Amino acid sequence: MYQRVLLAADGSDHSIRAASHAVKVAQIDQGKIDIVYAVDGKTSKEDVLHGLDKYDVKKERKEKLKPVMEVIEEAGLECETHVVHGEPGPAIVDFANKNEYDFVVVGSRGLNQVQTMILGSVSHKIAKRVHCPVLIVK
Repeated sequence: MYQRVLLAADGSDHSIRAASHAVKVAQIDQGKIDIVYAVDGKTSKEDVLHGLDKYDVKKERKEKLKPVMEVIEEAGLECETHVVHGEPGPAIVDFANKNEYDFVVVGSRGLNQVQTMILGSVSHKIAKRVHCPVLIVK
């Protein structure tokens, strides 16, 4: 039923909470959790400005996701990390739909009503456009 679970994560407290819920869903059928981390243009520019080479950038991103991966590994589940480039909402949606996941889990960042109305949120964009069930964790 939920063999292929996608967790959208950025290393924040919200994504760590989302990871624990992704584990519960994946454990139903001993599924696999893939972690997707979206890098937008601003983040890429900051990496370059800080003088990081591509190996340091990769290491830093992996370190950022380490707490999320630990939650999954402690549960005894298999996980793999993917980095996508672009605006987070559309990039994650595109990745999820192309890879045909059974379930997507994403943390909510808690924008206020005005911010959500003007900007939209990544979790809202994912929920509207992904072709499988989506769990938004507050």
